Amino acid sequence: MSLNDTLANTLSLILIDEKAGRNGSNIRPSSKIIKKVLEVMKSNNYIGDFEEIKDGKGNTIKLNLIGNINKCGVVKPRYSVKKDEFEKFEKRYLLARGMGILIVSTPFGIITHNEAKKKGIGGKLLAYCY
Repeated sequence: MSLNDTLANTLSLILIDEKAGRNGSNIRPSSKIIKKVLEVMKSNNYIGDFEEIKDGKGNTIKLNLIGNINKCGVVKPRYSVKKDEFEKFEKRYLLARGMGILIVSTPFGIITHNEAKKKGIGGKLLAYCY
């Protein structure tokens, strides 16, 4: 597995473990972006708790899966989205209106597209999950 995009590797590993019916996943290496994306997914009830285990070589994240993910992945290229352009990407990456989340990197941190719409801000698309 190539380690050029650790976020893509993380989300594909989560999806593989979810489809295999496992109740947990070990993610290596860890990064700030991966942890923030996992926090957003956890706050939207797609995954359970997770903890970082410091091992001195990239660190590992132990993640509990709760069986709520149908599909998740990264958005490539990382499109810039203005505050009123989210609908176009919702149609492209999500199944239906109000189902799933787009994860966006904004000046206010990594949040869902719904929060970004409420705050009236844009950002760069990182990932989607439903």
